[in-house]
Amino acid sequence: MTEVSAARMSTFLAVARHGSIRAAAEHLHVTEAAVSTAVSQTEKGLGAKLLARSGRGIELTHAGTVYADYCRTILGLMKEARAAVRNAEEGRLRIGVVATVGEYVLLPLLAAFRDRYPSIELNLSIRSRDDLFADLAHHESDVVIAGRPPHGMGFVTRARRPATLIVVGDPAHRLDPDTATWLLRSERSGTRASTLRLLEELSITPPTMTLGTHGAVVAGARAGLGVALVHSDAVQSDIDAGRLEILPVEGTPLDRPWHVITTDTFMPAAQLFIEHITDVEQFGAEAFA
Repeated sequence: MTEVSAARMSTFLAVARHGSIRAAAEHLHVTEAAVSTAVSQTEKGLGAKLLARSGRGIELTHAGTVYADYCRTILGLMKEARAAVRNAEEGRLRIGVVATVGEYVLLPLLAAFRDRYPSIELNLSIRSRDDLFADLAHHESDVVIAGRPPHGMGFVTRARRPATLIVVGDPAHRLDPDTATWLLRSERSGTRASTLRLLEELSITPPTMTLGTHGAVVAGARAGLGVALVHSDAVQSDIDAGRLEILPVEGTPLDRPWHVITTDTFMPAAQLFIEHITDVEQFGAEAFA
């Protein structure tokens, strides 16, 4: 594969992701003519139409959707191959995490890892669960830390750390979980799905309110807006300070450990990272197992 073909793949992916030639050109800092030429040459080389007009914009054809998926994987593997031949302590590590892990679990471990291996190039991406596993499948991430991985995609869990989901509310309002408003994360959140399953298992139909982000849900619970199912890792300081209290709800706490996940082959830098975060002598109860 030539550098030119790789560049064309990158250009086509930019068009696919941004939905227009103009937006892709702005993102890539090139002219619209350069982007149009790259796409046309790619279509000519493949003998297939990749883009179609849709209103004022463009959309992927079926062939374009298939080709974009291959481009993500091929480009991801090219970056992975370059990293694989570098010395582990001078390589690159792309870590993808869900928001709770990124904000409340990983950062102290990551800071210690950077101090230990300062020459490793680190990239941390906080994404939704579905996006994280798509990135990993396309070799666009080296390690993902999230809930249990989906079956049948060739992922391997390398380590785990215990975590629980608890129901919390504002102590001053004394809300009844059977009737109070339940505060929900965004549509693609694993915690949202766990909340809805819990309500179904409890056979209750209280009002719900979608606040989107984890921070908004916790802030809403602190303000007495409703109750929320959240990771204990994320609210322990609020509980200790009396800003939130754990509510006794049947079926909780829920056991939802964090998983450290890779593909069946993984980078030398990823191996160093996993060895680091499972170092019980250094991190004690904060370590993964």
